[in-house]
Amino acid sequence: MLNRIKSIYIYLKKKGNAVDSSELAEEFGYTPRTIQRDLRTLEYNNLVKNTGKGKWAVT
Repeated sequence: MLNRIKSIYIYLKKKGNAVDSSELAEEFGYTPRTIQRDLRTLEYNNLVKNTGKGKWAVT
């Protein structure tokens, strides 16, 4: 789980702009629910923020 969350964070950081959670699900091959859970974990730790309409960006 930690490797998956770390990979999501690195992907968001490399993209440099807001990424849709469905794009992350497709990129990593996980369900949208799993990606949402991981994004909430990153958000709780102030590493990412929801920019609206399912888009996420690094803080």
